[in-house]
Amino acid sequence: MTYSFMGETIDLGVMASHGGSNLQAIIDACQNGTLDARVRVVISNNSLSKALRRARKSDIPAIHLSSVTHPDKNELDKAITSTMVHNKVQLVVLAGYMRKLGETMLQAYPNRIINSHPSLLPLHGGFSMYGDLVHEEVITQRDRESGITIHIVDEEYDHGPVVSQVRVLVNAEDSIDSLRDRIQSKEHGFWIETLNKIQSGEIDLDKLKETRNPHLDE
Repeated sequence: MTYSFMGETIDLGVMASHGGSNLQAIIDACQNGTLDARVRVVISNNSLSKALRRARKSDIPAIHLSSVTHPDKNELDKAITSTMVHNKVQLVVLAGYMRKLGETMLQAYPNRIINSHPSLLPLHGGFSMYGDLVHEEVITQRDRESGITIHIVDEEYDHGPVVSQVRVLVNAEDSIDSLRDRIQSKEHGFWIETLNKIQSGEIDLDKLKETRNPHLDE
């Protein structure tokens, strides 16, 4: 299924594995009117995740789906997809979701699943590149800048077309902690900014299919 937003309120499905701070930023923006969207459902592969607690506190359906609930990965894929469809989700946001999505989900939501990664993709992406491992690599390679990339999710890790990017300068004295903190300080606002551009039509996810040119904020 493919939804064209054209300024309409977006129905979001959010997937998160742990703390869910980006989820909370999205919930807050929906509630205070700075984002014209609704979070319809939250799915986590971690039954104890704070993301699920955040969703329940806001009366949003919060569902644990993982290899524990569905040992067969194809059945898990189908369960995630059916949960999104049942809740009338139009756009899927991976906000710290630490699992790869399956074929059924990707086919059900072509160009409608987006993820954030803490680097300027295509640099420092791919399997096993996440969290502090990314920041460590940036510092080891002596990159002059890093940042955040929001991209469309496809069959490969951190590979789909870039939706938007924001740059963060890397200082010579940066540690993993200081670089992480500076990037994370931009992440919540950047998610809201990007979702607003998608909702308004300024970013057309379908037109990004054949390009990797980002909407880049200096």
